[in-house]
Amino acid sequence: MAERLLSATASQISKMNKLELKQSIKASEGRIIMAENMVIYKPLVDQITSAEIHAGFSADMLLMNFFDLNRPFVNGLETTDDNLFEIKPNEDTIRILKKMTGRVIGLNLEPVDKDANMLEERKDISDGRIATAENFVKANDMGFDFVCITGNPRTGVDNKSILNAIKLAKENFGGLIIAGKMHSAGVDEPIIDLQTVDAFIETGADIILVPSVGTIPEHDDETQKEIVKEAHSKGALVMSSIGTSQESSSAHTLEDIGLRNKICGVDIQHIGDCSSPETIYALSVAIRGTRHTFNRMSLSVNR
Repeated sequence: MAERLLSATASQISKMNKLELKQSIKASEGRIIMAENMVIYKPLVDQITSAEIHAGFSADMLLMNFFDLNRPFVNGLETTDDNLFEIKPNEDTIRILKKMTGRVIGLNLEPVDKDANMLEERKDISDGRIATAENFVKANDMGFDFVCITGNPRTGVDNKSILNAIKLAKENFGGLIIAGKMHSAGVDEPIIDLQTVDAFIETGADIILVPSVGTIPEHDDETQKEIVKEAHSKGALVMSSIGTSQESSSAHTLEDIGLRNKICGVDIQHIGDCSSPETIYALSVAIRGTRHTFNRMSLSVNR
């Protein structure tokens, strides 16, 4: 039986397989935080990655956004003074980052639908960020622990394309599969409903991604509770997502969102790439208190 992720050490995390990681998240009882970062942007300070900062402020899971599998690069990773890990922007990037943070690491892959009914003008993305069979194989080979099949704003990702991508992930990727949308991704369709939840799980999703209550119109507490109960009844977990730039709101707002979604029963709380160390910290203290927050902030990656 794996240690719950809430208090697991880096060495314990590194030994977890897919099923053990899923169980360790479930055993943490709604107190897991996933922080997302834009890997192409310059970090807050030199000679450190945003992933290290997020880990230092208590994130348990790290999600790489804008990570191109054809050009593996994380800004800040290549600038270590003593070149301790012989860092180069190559296929070893993620394994090195896992050593440096001691965290569970995944990436966004987007199943773009060129024929989707758009609400706004489409924004094209590079081939290395699209949810294809080839890219799932690459993600697996690079050592990612999970993939998040979702869509950035205006990319034209719909639920039908996510469903098809889950099938490809199931066939070509050995880690956890997270699937769903945190906002419309520019497409004119319902973001999530119970039928979509069932379809995603039956196809192979381990974790259902849903918007956090308080981040999109009409997605309220009762809707969230229904989705959580449905997913849990079928053996899946649920991750609520703050992906509408509200992760840059006040600490009070983050605390309110965190508590509301914990009450609804979600297993992971995602905080988007506009977050700051302060908002990650505020969310952490709200849903698990200072004891677990300080433990996650201070626990050495050498343990």
